[in-house]
Amino acid sequence: MTNGHTEGVHLSPEDRKHLHELRAQKPARHAPQHAPDRGALIADMVATTVGSWRFIIIQSVLLAVWIILNLIGYVYRWDPYPFILLNLLLSTQAAYAAPIIMMSQNRQAEIDRRNAEHDYRVNVKAELEIELLHNKIDALREQELLQLITIIQRLSAHLAPELVHTLPVGRTGAS
Repeated sequence: MTNGHTEGVHLSPEDRKHLHELRAQKPARHAPQHAPDRGALIADMVATTVGSWRFIIIQSVLLAVWIILNLIGYVYRWDPYPFILLNLLLSTQAAYAAPIIMMSQNRQAEIDRRNAEHDYRVNVKAELEIELLHNKIDALREQELLQLITIIQRLSAHLAPELVHTLPVGRTGAS
C-alpha cells in the first residue's frame, strides 16, 4: 500500500488509466499558455477602449458638440438636421467596432475554454487521487482492525483460563 503501490485499492481500470495519464501530464504544473498575435492584441485594445466609460463619455460629448454646432451654426452647417453625416459616421464606427469586439470576445472565449479544460483535468486528477487515498486509508484501517481483533482474541484466550479459576464457588461464566 505504500510507495505508490495500489494493490487492493478499488479503482476501475478506466480510472487507473486516466489517473496514470494525468500523473504523467502533471496538469496542475502546466497551465495553458497563450501568445496572442498582433491582430488579437489590437482587437483586445479596441474592445477595452470601446467598452469603457471614458469612451462613452468622450463620444457623448463629441456627439453633443456636433449637434449643437450644426443647430446654432448659421454659416457652416456641414451636417444640417437630420444629421445624415453624423449617422453615416456612427454607422461606420459600429460596422468596424462590432467585428473587432467579436474577435476579442471569441479569443477570450477560447482562452476560457482552455482554462476550463485545464481546471477540469486538475479536478479529475485530484478526485482520483483523493479516492485512491480514501481507499488506502480504508485498507489500512481494515488491517489495523484485523490486528486489534487478533490481539483481543489472544488476550481473551490467555485470560479465559484465569477467569474460570477466579470465579466464586457456585458461579459459572454462563449466568
